[in-house]
Amino acid sequence: MAAVVLLVSGVASTTSWAAELAVKSGQKIAFLGDSITQAGAGAKGYVRLAISGLEASGVKTTAIPAGISGHKSNQMLARLEKDVLSKKPDWMTLSCGVNDVWHGAKGVPLDQYKMNITKIVDQCQAAGVKVMLLTSTMIGEDQSNANNQKLVPYNEFLKALAKEKSCLFADLNADMQAAIAKVGAAKKGNLLTSDGVHMNPEGNKMMAVGVLKTFGLSADQIEQAQKAWTTPAPAPVGK
Repeated sequence: MAAVVLLVSGVASTTSWAAELAVKSGQKIAFLGDSITQAGAGAKGYVRLAISGLEASGVKTTAIPAGISGHKSNQMLARLEKDVLSKKPDWMTLSCGVNDVWHGAKGVPLDQYKMNITKIVDQCQAAGVKVMLLTSTMIGEDQSNANNQKLVPYNEFLKALAKEKSCLFADLNADMQAAIAKVGAAKKGNLLTSDGVHMNPEGNKMMAVGVLKTFGLSADQIEQAQKAWTTPAPAPVGK
């Protein structure tokens, strides 16, 4: 498998950057999503990597894992209070849309998806929870396929909603496409996923980098985070 280069050139600074970031030490971050986020709470998953990446910059936060396999926007809305709001997080990242599209006739049409996601954001903000919207990652590592083309307006909506509601916005789909395009013809098999959808270690790193950049980490801080990821893996995030 071709290597995905995520490190940024340059020597990491030893300066404390905590005051410059959107997220602060002592805060709690809920990660709402589907199976990608559920797996992301594991030792090598993007949730764990994001938390350790923040810690590498002196920001100690606590993760609230809220990913459930197969879930779509309607199900995430239904469990928002129980799995997120009741736990009083300061932040919530939302990764939702893959199953809404991938499940076809059992998925969630775009108009209903828009209503569900808007309600999720509104309820979070009403509870004082800041939101970071993540675009849905690819459904198969081929942007031209039908599912990825169907996913485009879902992600376009997320971008528009983030602007309207003043949410942070991490375009992970664009990051994923860029990583695949960079490898180009040298790509053999899946680059960032185990099966075209669920992240492999490189895909989890890609997602974590996107989250950390959106929280405000600089290129040097991202490099510092990635160095931290080469240390022995921490224990999985607990419920």
